[in-house]
Amino acid sequence: MYVLNKDKEYKKVGEGTLRKVLAYSDNIMNVELRFEKGAVGAMHSHPHEQIGYVIEGTLIYKEEGKADVTLNAGDTYLVPSNVMHGIECVTDVKLLDIFTPMREDFI
Repeated sequence: MYVLNKDKEYKKVGEGTLRKVLAYSDNIMNVELRFEKGAVGAMHSHPHEQIGYVIEGTLIYKEEGKADVTLNAGDTYLVPSNVMHGIECVTDVKLLDIFTPMREDFI
């Protein structure tokens, strides 16, 4: 399977937040996100494990019970299942998130 990014469209999912679902199967999902400067990914949790990679920009990553961390392009984060987490965007941000299993609520 392959997915051409140009063939996929972003969907507005919040104020200053766009999401583009790329390749996925029942077990894994690849998602591209764009956030405008100042946008907030509110604290939330889900049963999926998540790895995020910062493609562009700077954000503050928040995880319940841990100190906030500033992440820049090239940095990554791992979110275990059912852990509260969120972000605040210091600049415009582009992320690649990978979930396992896939997020049915995204399609």
